[in-house]
Amino acid sequence: MNLKTFAQKLWLEWIRPLSLPLLAVCIIKSSFAGINYVPTGSMKPTILEGDVVFVNRLAYDLKVPFTKWHLAEWAEPARGDIVVCFAPDDGMRLVKRVIGLPGDIIQLHHDRLFINGAPVAYAPLPDTAAGVRDLALPERNAAVFAREQLGARSHAVMALPLIPAPRDFGPVRVPARHYFMMGDNRDISRDSRYFGCMPRAEIVGEAKSVIISGDLAHWLRPRFGRFFSRLD
Repeated sequence: MNLKTFAQKLWLEWIRPLSLPLLAVCIIKSSFAGINYVPTGSMKPTILEGDVVFVNRLAYDLKVPFTKWHLAEWAEPARGDIVVCFAPDDGMRLVKRVIGLPGDIIQLHHDRLFINGAPVAYAPLPDTAAGVRDLALPERNAAVFAREQLGARSHAVMALPLIPAPRDFGPVRVPARHYFMMGDNRDISRDSRYFGCMPRAEIVGEAKSVIISGDLAHWLRPRFGRFFSRLD
């Protein structure tokens, strides 16, 4: 078989039959739903390094495949949502929590949030809580955990009091069509305290659940207890 015949056979029997299904998968992943691997700990204890999360790209809008152009919008990110977005300064793909909505005044004082001048409520978080129990013992011992109440929604947060961190910030007003993002691991998260408020156009979709999880410190040992778990 000469090279030309082999190329024709490869095109007819493999490339052409697979091209449309692959294109369809790429379009679905780009505009409807996708997954996001999380390599850092900025969202601990909610999301851990090694988690793979499911992203609903239709949570807020419909975009032209492979672009940021919006075809339609039917919802806005809500306070407390976990979203996948692109940092406005360097384009890095991030997973963060929506803290401030357009028009809100956000302030952080000694790691405690104030929204529109009112302090956010905090409650103790036990060591047995999801996410906390998956952390290594030295990390648990070095951290302070709490449950933060954002309106009707609550979620886990952690702080690392022994490291330098921006524990005081603002007050700042969130501009129209922007959102104030923070990581749940407050003292190591690169978020709106560093790059400013997140433009609406840079939000990809809402992270809804952990699909699978592997412990990076132990050769991707599966964390079966986190498989198919809902994100708060």
